[in-house]
Amino acid sequence: MTFLRNRWYVAAWDGEVANAPISRKICGEPIVMYRKLDGSVVALRDACPHRLLPLSMGIREGDNLRCKYHGMVITPEGKPCEMPLTHERVNEKLTTPVYPVVERHRFVWVWIGEPERADVGLVPDFWPCSAPGWVFDGGYMRVGCDYRLFIDNLMDLTHETYVHMGSIGQKELMEAPLETRVEGKEVFLSRWMPNIDPPPFWREALKKDGKVDRWQVCQFIEPCSVIIDVGVSPVEADDTLESHDSGVRGFVIDSMTPETETSCHYFWGMARNFDIHDAGVTARIKAGQENIFNEDIEVLEGQQKNIALNPDMKLRVLSIDSGGAQPDEGR
Repeated sequence: MTFLRNRWYVAAWDGEVANAPISRKICGEPIVMYRKLDGSVVALRDACPHRLLPLSMGIREGDNLRCKYHGMVITPEGKPCEMPLTHERVNEKLTTPVYPVVERHRFVWVWIGEPERADVGLVPDFWPCSAPGWVFDGGYMRVGCDYRLFIDNLMDLTHETYVHMGSIGQKELMEAPLETRVEGKEVFLSRWMPNIDPPPFWREALKKDGKVDRWQVCQFIEPCSVIIDVGVSPVEADDTLESHDSGVRGFVIDSMTPETETSCHYFWGMARNFDIHDAGVTARIKAGQENIFNEDIEVLEGQQKNIALNPDMKLRVLSIDSGGAQPDEGR
């Protein structure tokens, strides 16, 4: 598999990267991250240029990392500033690759590709995660499946009826028509469910009984993210798929950063515009999401294993797969 290069990938939550080095493999490349004394994030190839021991095993000294094998000191610029034999002249040819890095929307993003082409303007726009009047939190899981299977899962929410029948699933998901559209490199899958009974989560969020209009708008953003506009509003509000801010609204945030061909880093969360100052609601939503996503992971890891066991069979495409099974067309 060839991963998409010259793209920004989520490497960690902002709170995961601290003074101690943290290591993640992104698109097959081992990367070590840590914060300098001024709080900014450093991202280097996780390999000492001497004998390739992971720098994440090393010792922080100021803003530098000292390799734990022979003691070479590497700066945030990936250059040695002290050799194992301290009286020797520094060999400036022994360098470690440096990755452009930026913090945005609560995430640490690294640029995989040619460093000179890194453009912070290309960071995916997870606007609800940073907008006034919204609150955002979530978690992380390492998942044993191809990241593209996860995208397929999230761009086909009809699976909620059966995979999540005890939480967010309801039969109306199988009855509502789907609308798929492509805008440049983004794919949108929309579903409008008018005049229905809300599932328990949304009834509690709305804080009232009665029929609602429910919506789901899945948006795929290159290279590996899906954000899902979800919510309900009272039917008397006359909301539409194009304008739906009369009830309660949230965005499910999903970014599936490839680790290897058959594993990925799953960064997930929910941004919402209701009960934004209630930390208890935030904690309960996070716990509920974790339970829901564990149900997805059980299915996806089972699917990944069975794909390997059935090399003579292919994945088939039905109408419900229109969001995740778009033709490449050079994208």
